[in-house]
Amino acid sequence: VYSLPIGKGHRFLGNANKFAQGAFGGWELSSLYQITSGLPRSIFNSGSWPTNWSFSGFATQTGPDPNPTTTKNAPGINGQGGPNFFASPATAIKSYEYTYAGQIGQRNGIRGDGFFTVDLNLAKRFTMPYLDGKHTLQIRWEVFNAPNLVKFDINQASLDLGSSGTFGKYTGTLNSPRIMQLSGRYVF
Repeated sequence: VYSLPIGKGHRFLGNANKFAQGAFGGWELSSLYQITSGLPRSIFNSGSWPTNWSFSGFATQTGPDPNPTTTKNAPGINGQGGPNFFASPATAIKSYEYTYAGQIGQRNGIRGDGFFTVDLNLAKRFTMPYLDGKHTLQIRWEVFNAPNLVKFDINQASLDLGSSGTFGKYTGTLNSPRIMQLSGRYVF
């Protein structure tokens, strides 16, 4: 929390009258950011059970690295584009094969987007002109995900060899869109 150095007793407008203090003094600014690395994930063998009948196992990467890069409007294999884990899903699916019997496949071979958000808060404190200034009113404006960034959730992506038409396609996000709220607090 950073109190802006404006108003009575501060660097700027230190000798402010009541009206100037009411308008320019008592402002606070604060922020919070969160950042994480990407989450690991595997490509699955749908309908193929190389180890046992209760776990279908993971696919095996046999081709070049599919260069996972989140693309907000990648061409779809089935003709329908949209947000995708791969820039070229048709090329990426060719890099994987069904795992042979007795093998487990490649586990956690890809890494999705990490979480990133910046939250901001701007607050103004007003000292009430009665009871020797012991009563205050604080008005707050809070903004969550201020830059309105979209980070896609790798756990909500179609990463199954049997879903070749939607391979790599995202269906959900890690974070919410920008949210703002205004609040007031009376302290006595």
